[in-house]
Amino acid sequence: MNNLLRHSKAALLLLFTLITLSSLTFITACKPDEINSLQQEVWKNPQDATSFMRLGGAFARHQRYEEASDAFRKALAINPKLDDAVHALGAVAFKQKKYSDAVIFFQKHLDRSPKDSLRLYNLGNAYMQLKQFDKASTLYNEAIDNSGSFMNAHYNLAVCYANTGHNKEAQAIYEWLLKKNNYLAFSLKKHINNETR
Repeated sequence: MNNLLRHSKAALLLLFTLITLSSLTFITACKPDEINSLQQEVWKNPQDATSFMRLGGAFARHQRYEEASDAFRKALAINPKLDDAVHALGAVAFKQKKYSDAVIFFQKHLDRSPKDSLRLYNLGNAYMQLKQFDKASTLYNEAIDNSGSFMNAHYNLAVCYANTGHNKEAQAIYEWLLKKNNYLAFSLKKHINNETR
């Protein structure tokens, strides 16, 4: 029963990650006047954090990341407990390749829920982009401890291991992934082979 709960939690975390990333990564079919309409809403209700969050999301979908950050910061100023705004600021910084800024926001986001696998994973991703593989490995291991079937965390941990000369550990994860997700295993094998040359 415990394993079933862990697997269910991991599946939900992965789904949440995909939804979050898709909302910031892909340009969705937006009405041409979506941003103007949301700006009007913000001007009418300048103390409504939710309106600023929607506006920030629209800016992010249109790859207007500075404006998205500004809207998310305003939402957070209105409601300092707004967890989604902290995460969104980290995601926007990450998307802009401002990984040091992403670390700051993802760390704040993690501080609000220190055992959350997805938050550990996001912070690990920012550290991995900064090539701070030891910090990233620690975070991925914690994410895996909290959600044993978190395949993307296993994959990224193996990448960190390959970059730090822990090839046996990377190979062990590769073999585990072969049983779980052939696509990730194949991708990892290519990465391991490139890293060990």
